[in-house]
Amino acid sequence: MKIVKVVARIQEFLRLEAAAGILLMLSALLALLASNSLLSPLYNALLSTPVAIKIGALEIAKPLLLWINDGLMAVFFFLVGLEIKREVLEGELSTYDKAALPVFAAIGGMAAPALIYAWINWANPSTLSGWAIPAATDIAFALGILALLGSRVPVSLKVFLLAVAIIDDLGAIVIIAIFYTSNLSLMALSIAGAGVAALIALNRFGVKTITPFMLIGVVVWTAVLKSGVHATLAGVVIALTIPLHGAREGDQSPLHKVEHDLHPWVAYLVLPVFAFANAGVSFAGLSLSSLLAPVTLGVALGLFFGKQIGVVALSWLAVALK
Repeated sequence: MKIVKVVARIQEFLRLEAAAGILLMLSALLALLASNSLLSPLYNALLSTPVAIKIGALEIAKPLLLWINDGLMAVFFFLVGLEIKREVLEGELSTYDKAALPVFAAIGGMAAPALIYAWINWANPSTLSGWAIPAATDIAFALGILALLGSRVPVSLKVFLLAVAIIDDLGAIVIIAIFYTSNLSLMALSIAGAGVAALIALNRFGVKTITPFMLIGVVVWTAVLKSGVHATLAGVVIALTIPLHGAREGDQSPLHKVEHDLHPWVAYLVLPVFAFANAGVSFAGLSLSSLLAPVTLGVALGLFFGKQIGVVALSWLAVALK
């Protein structure tokens, strides 16, 4: 009986909207504790573990940390891409006016932090090049904080903030690809483009089975990874090609089914693992002078003030322009 009660309580916890946010924050806390304790060497060694996959001449060899950031997070971006497509076509972002608002907000959320960082670091060309660092929004933690608030946050606000965070992050990925990537592989990009064209063709021809989309999607992700562009971008692009309507009236669409099936895996596995791998900031050697350094000030002030000023100001402008 005790086992049954324990299982029932676990199931009840997992049904809570805030459960994913709690797990995310706990994972981040564990990472901070591990990186600032006697476990630090073990934590760093774990994330540095080399992992390689080789098929013939094709080889992907990366430390575990990059597999998490480029692989698992591509799954996360795939899910949020599905959510955005659904909202744009039949939900809270289905009209031009509603869809334009988060675009304005996201532009402000990228521009204001970058300008604040550039203003603080203007006299130092070597650090000025880091202006794009505060431009991105960490979607995973943004969603985690929203999840902690549960039903107290209106659905429309969640969708708006989700759209802002995604557009913001995709904009940052594009900035990295344009300004910070020196060795783009045109061959890999061509293969990725051909894969995306194949996915669009599957959608246009009415293919409702998800398997061919996933197989071609793996090829697209691999090609984007090899191209030098951030591989998480592939997750969003693949998601936009998944059909929204079923084969027959009343059938569950591939998009709805995949979104439903994938959501718990992302919420209870992908995001906690991402948080544990990336939140382990070491405080060793931290001093007041390092906190007041131009790069630190530029990033901190850009994120804390720039994000809010940019999002609010451009949102107000969008509403004023109707």
